[in-house]
Parts: sequence; C-alpha cells; structure tokens
Amino acid sequence: MVTKKAGSAGRFGPRYGTKIRRTVKNIEIEQHKDQMCTVCKTGTMKRLSKGIYVCKKCNAKIAGKAYTLN
Repeated sequence: MVTKKAGSAGRFGPRYGTKIRRTVKNIEIEQHKDQMCTVCKTGTMKRLSKGIYVCKKCNAKIAGKAYTLN
C-alpha cells in the first residue's frame, strides 16, 4: 500500500528505519522525474538505466550520475 506520506518507500513497511526509507523516497522521486536536455534545452531527458539518459525529443544519449543527470 502506497500512501502520500510514505510514497514509494511504503513497500518496505516498518523495516529499515525512518531515515533510510525517507532517503530512498527522495532518491526515487529525483530519478523518476524528467531532466533538462543539455543538447536541445528541453525538459525531456528520461533515465534509461544507471547513469544513462535519453532525450525524448532529439534522441540524444548522455551519461550522468546514477540517480540524476546533473
């Protein structure tokens, strides 16, 4: 069950402690939102896999950090 407060980390239930679940929730929010493309300057970069991002508009593939592009 995913609630607004627990978010995606609600799948862990009461395990692992509050601080770790909060950190996981914030990382997952960052990695799933669209990033700004450095080639065509639009916000359409999507995370393809660890450290690889692809632009939906210009189809450019760029390497970045594991969870965020910048």
